[in-house]
Amino acid sequence: MSVITRFAPSPTGRLHVGSIRTPLHNWLWARRNAGTFILRLDDTDLQRSSEPFVEAIREDLTWLGLVPDDEHRQSARFDRYEEALQRLVAAGRVYPAYETAQELDLKRKVLLGRGKPPVYDRAALALTDADRARLEAEGKWPHWRFKLDHAQPIEWNDLIRGPQHFDPSLLSDPVIRREDGSWLYMLPSVVDDIDMAISHVIRGEDHVTNTALQIQMFEALGAAPPIFAHEALLVGSEGKLSKRLGSLGTDSMREAGIEPQALIAKLARIGTSLPVEPVITPALLIESFDFATFGRAPARFDMDELAALNARIVHQLDHEAVANRLPVGMGPEAWAAIRPNLGRVEEAADWWHIIEGPVEPRADGDDRTFLDEAAETAATLDWDNAVWSSLTAQLKQATGRAGKALFLPLRRALTGRDSGPEMAVLLPLIGKQRTVERLRAAASN
Repeated sequence: MSVITRFAPSPTGRLHVGSIRTPLHNWLWARRNAGTFILRLDDTDLQRSSEPFVEAIREDLTWLGLVPDDEHRQSARFDRYEEALQRLVAAGRVYPAYETAQELDLKRKVLLGRGKPPVYDRAALALTDADRARLEAEGKWPHWRFKLDHAQPIEWNDLIRGPQHFDPSLLSDPVIRREDGSWLYMLPSVVDDIDMAISHVIRGEDHVTNTALQIQMFEALGAAPPIFAHEALLVGSEGKLSKRLGSLGTDSMREAGIEPQALIAKLARIGTSLPVEPVITPALLIESFDFATFGRAPARFDMDELAALNARIVHQLDHEAVANRLPVGMGPEAWAAIRPNLGRVEEAADWWHIIEGPVEPRADGDDRTFLDEAAETAATLDWDNAVWSSLTAQLKQATGRAGKALFLPLRRALTGRDSGPEMAVLLPLIGKQRTVERLRAAASN
């Protein structure tokens, strides 16, 4: 079987952490099986769908490296949905209903008050042609419901949740088309999955009931349903992740300096039995992707953990990968020197300023004589990659200082900080002239 997966977002907002996980897992499964990954834009709601959000979704997927193999738009397929609807009407599997939202809400409240499940009572099936004509003459237009087959239980073997069983008599006949003629998600999705030969539908567990309803739609249209995998939802420190949590939006992540590799590495394995690792290429993630590793419990997404993972990713990035984001003049040697001290690539500018200067010299009173001698010693040295070892060895012999008493005053005078990149790699970048100037300035401060 050819593996074909899809990501079907509505272009009504930016992608966020929760919605990134869905295309990622669909992409990983397609890549592991040499299959096809489709972007299918669910833009049937023409009033809410926005072209800028379409472009934003494409941009986000490209940034993450999840480039689709094909793209479709549901707004270009209305004729296929109409054809499917008419087939189902002719087969007696779709019927018009005229209740208003207020009337349906009242029915639900009555059933709940009686301790019964709020299942639609199928009152619309009792309407005669004369009843429907009268209602439409009064200005009421129908919405359309799919008629579930109560005689057959709904069953499937979910790749994550295992065997699933639903009694269709406990489910309401789903509305598939509104009274204004616009489509709800349910039927267009099924029609598209059939036409595009989708083999696997990988999505959140909040769609489990939708899957039960859609399985009967597949069967009513004479098609075998795809294989389903429903993964546990992510939760944050404040509960379920939401598009409204702007700090978790893809655009905000990018602005905060989170690398796409960090998001991919985190979301590929969170909620599974596999460890989250700082993987900078997806090959290992593709090879190890397995639904058997997914757990049923909600997975907690922690921003502090993501930041720590991001730092480990940054420490592996080569100069070529980040060159266009670095300060002018920062070459491979400087990047290699400061990279181990960064949490974000953007922090490189701070360390480049320390290399280039000027820096505020720092020295304690007892260290000034020592730093003056250090300046004189530095002025006599050949400036090569071993200059730090030469400088500290001569100063240790001349002054008797060792350890922190030797190294910390030099670091403070040369960088203005107590910690940072190894001075052995930093000093050659600072250069002889700046080193001598900084040591003398600290000695006289």
